[in-house]
Amino acid sequence: MDITKAIKDLKQRPDFNDNVGMILIHNGVVRNWSRADRATVSALEVTPDFDKIETLRQEYLQKDGIFEIIIKAFSGTFQPGDDLLYIIVAGDIRENIKPVLAELLDRVKAEAVTKREIFS
Repeated sequence: MDITKAIKDLKQRPDFNDNVGMILIHNGVVRNWSRADRATVSALEVTPDFDKIETLRQEYLQKDGIFEIIIKAFSGTFQPGDDLLYIIVAGDIRENIKPVLAELLDRVKAEAVTKREIFS
C-alpha cells in the first residue's frame, strides 16, 4: 500500500474538506523479537480474516466524526521489517479519531489476525 497515494486519494473526495481535520495512520511491521520473551524471530506467518476486518471497519465507520477508514492487511510469511498492517482513519477532530484508531487496531489484532512466529 502506498500511504501517500491513499491520502492523496482521500483528499480528492469532494466531501473531504467538510469532514476531515485529522488523518491517523498505523503501519504495523514485523519485529525481529518475540513479545513473549524477546527471542529472535526470523519470520512471521500471518493469516488475516478479511471478512472480520471489513465487519470491524464498517462498525467503526459509524462512530461520531469518522469520515473514512482504510485497512490493508497482508497474508503470508514475512521477514522482520516487512509491512503487515495499515490502518488509516480520517475524520473531524482528534477526540473522535484517536480512540477509533486505538480501539480498531486492538480489535483487528485480537479478533481478525492470527500470527505464528518462526524462530531462528
